Amino acid sequence: MNFVKRAGTSLRARKSKAAALLSVFVVLCTLLLGGFLLQGATARQEAEVQRRVGVDVTVRGEGLTRRLADRLGGSERVHRYNPVLSLRAGARGFAPLRSEGGGSDGAGAGDGEQPAVALNGVRDFGLLLPFSYGSARITAGRGVAPGDADRDVVVVEERLAAKNGLAPGDTLRLASADGERTVSATVVGVFRDPAPDPARWTPSYELPGNLLYVPVRTAERLGAGASEVREAVFRIGAPEQAEGLHSAAGRLLGGGDFDFRVNDKAYRDQVRPVQRVGAFAELIVWLVAVAGALILGLVVLSQTRERREELGVLLSMGERKWKLVGQLVVEVAAVAVPAVFLAVLIGRVAGGPAGDALLPRAADEPAAHPGTAPAPVDPPQLRAGAVDVGRVAGIALGISLVATVVPGVGILRLHPRSILATDT
Repeated sequence: MNFVKRAGTSLRARKSKAAALLSVFVVLCTLLLGGFLLQGATARQEAEVQRRVGVDVTVRGEGLTRRLADRLGGSERVHRYNPVLSLRAGARGFAPLRSEGGGSDGAGAGDGEQPAVALNGVRDFGLLLPFSYGSARITAGRGVAPGDADRDVVVVEERLAAKNGLAPGDTLRLASADGERTVSATVVGVFRDPAPDPARWTPSYELPGNLLYVPVRTAERLGAGASEVREAVFRIGAPEQAEGLHSAAGRLLGGGDFDFRVNDKAYRDQVRPVQRVGAFAELIVWLVAVAGALILGLVVLSQTRERREELGVLLSMGERKWKLVGQLVVEVAAVAVPAVFLAVLIGRVAGGPAGDALLPRAADEPAAHPGTAPAPVDPPQLRAGAVDVGRVAGIALGISLVATVVPGVGILRLHPRSILATDT
């Protein structure tokens, strides 16, 4: 009889032991699949954290202009960037806040003799430190976005907005420090700065309520073409990429002295829990593979000893020893294949709850409203793909092969006469 058919007959005759072997395989395949799904989910979540949270690098130095910041921001390792150009401007048609401490700064509403407000030209509102960490926040409208680069828009502090009745959609006129140029900007947002008004007299452009945010190019026009930025913040994917950015910044700035600071605290706070889960998943795969091979090897060895008489009869009938080993391999493999499909079904049912329980929640920064508080992002679902199923099936068949071939070495040393003599 063909040893493959004989394996099928043996499984049908020994249903209880085949069922026990199937249950062991189901547990092993489920654990293997769970480990692979966790690895895949943690890899996706880590990539998402790199994209959304990332690492902020702040560059300061002489000669850093908006154009150089744009060139550095065009690097493939930079996800987002934000140069900051600071200057003073005059007010036209609205009343800046005045210090309550007395004194005079000569900057009345609309006189244009001295700057009355402070401007920060920015590109990406979401990369401003006070808004990233939630100390300041948008209360109406939105912040300045990269799409506003060629538009004249402005974001005002709520104290200035309340005094002048400003709201998103209104128009605000700003003048250059020398009063020769004016820009009409559309109010797109109102923000709240927690800094209190100073108790002592302070020039109006230093009052926290008189700080306005505009696109960098708008600030350049009001600053008589000034383009040297105070600082530029670049968001990269991981701390390991900071060295390459540092080299690129050095080349662009001519190798001069510049300040290069890496802030990776938020990234590490988000990524480390994900990486720990990924390492745990990898450990599960290795432990299950090794333990599965040992357990199944012991089970097959025990069954082989119980079947000594059967093996002796087959050997006495002239059956080749390698076919006996092949029969055991087919029997175990025939049990492993349905175990893989049962593990996939279990993974589909338990994948959602397992992902919620094991994967940490990452923080997201809403793109629609830069500067608002981060909201939690649901962890990725544990979903079984064809690659995961193939890997589980491969390992399961490998375990079945190892678990049968190693005990099968003992079969190669058997002699039918000694077996039958011992059994009688």
